[in-house]
Amino acid sequence: MILKRYILREHISPFLISLLVVTFVLLIDRIIELLNLIIEKQLPASIVLEVFMLSLPYMLALSIPMAVLVATILTFGRMSVDREIIAIKSSGINIYRMLGPLITAAILLTGLMVYFNHWFLPNTNHELKNLMIKIAYYKPMTIIKEGEYNNLLDYTVWCRDNTENELLDLIIYDRSENRFPRTIFAKSGRVLQMNNGNAMRIILNDGEMQQRNEREPGKYQRTTFSEYIINIRDLGNRTDAIETGYRSDREMTYGQLVNSIKDRRTELAAKREELADLESRIQALSGNTYDIQVEERRLSSMLQVTQNRILELEEIIRSLEVEYHKKFALSFAVIIFIMIGVPLGLMTRTSGIGMAFSVSSVIFLVYYVALNMGEHLADQGGFNPFLAMWVSNLAFFILACLLIWSSIKEKHIIDMQVLSWRLKNRKLGKVAPPDEVVH
Repeated sequence: MILKRYILREHISPFLISLLVVTFVLLIDRIIELLNLIIEKQLPASIVLEVFMLSLPYMLALSIPMAVLVATILTFGRMSVDREIIAIKSSGINIYRMLGPLITAAILLTGLMVYFNHWFLPNTNHELKNLMIKIAYYKPMTIIKEGEYNNLLDYTVWCRDNTENELLDLIIYDRSENRFPRTIFAKSGRVLQMNNGNAMRIILNDGEMQQRNEREPGKYQRTTFSEYIINIRDLGNRTDAIETGYRSDREMTYGQLVNSIKDRRTELAAKREELADLESRIQALSGNTYDIQVEERRLSSMLQVTQNRILELEEIIRSLEVEYHKKFALSFAVIIFIMIGVPLGLMTRTSGIGMAFSVSSVIFLVYYVALNMGEHLADQGGFNPFLAMWVSNLAFFILACLLIWSSIKEKHIIDMQVLSWRLKNRKLGKVAPPDEVVH
């Protein structure tokens, strides 16, 4: 029992160090991604800190499984280098029988990750989305990107230059009033945020409006102005709102996902019945009278709308099911990585964090790429969502079993001790390394 506790205790420090390193690497990537936004908006330190705090849960969802893998490889690699594994085997003890507390800890961590991924993470993702909306409207002048067409509800805005205090040489396409867009030119202008970010006012200076007459399309009207104000309302982004009602699949908790899938399936079943009824009604039509032709066109139009809705519902359901299974699969990856890490640590025989981190990065990269590929295929309807999300775990479980079998047979993938000795003694050629290096 002492040996079992010792093996578990030896994982704690490497796990915490690995978790800090991996999370920091992901955080650096997030910093680079948000750097332009932070500089552009000149965000206060409190908002920047809130962004990173709300980004941490997403990073931990990835860094915890990888940290488990790094810690396991590092721990058993160090025990191999320090001859502790040889001492254990010499005592007639099977190292794999000493892993009970480690497996128990992995199961508990998996349960924690299930809760984390299905309840805590979706809520923080939702809060982060709302915060990013607030940031987008933090300084309204930055909403208009110079040299780009910026769509704001019924308006498309283009400007040659944005000095943060003034917009220069503006072109605005106004589609808010009639079917012929009104084109507005202005030498300068500025943007004001109103109604807590839910409305915007664009004040234009020295310009003209060009518009076709809706009743008489052949007529063309041109009006000049010294100042003109455009009010854009109901942007749906109040900066004082705690949260918006809509949640994407990655912002849904377990209960929300289950209920959403259930509701969509109920609607899908109803739409399929409606489709069958419309098809039978179209087939029942006979004759070639005007009324029958009108009815057939009407039913065909309804049929097309129903078919489109069915396709849309099937796509939504696949997306929701993928997210549902993905969160479970990523949680159970902790156990899979423990199974892979133990034989890898025994077979690589290295105590360096660099080697452990490199091997873990390759494994996790392959796992994550396979998971994302499965997600893409499932979203496109080319793969069952359950299989798409669990096939990576299954493949790595088989790999773990093969590695465990190889380690029991005393096979080595990369013996770092021997490799290091050969690199230092290249002049000796193919001379066998001494026993103290091999064993």
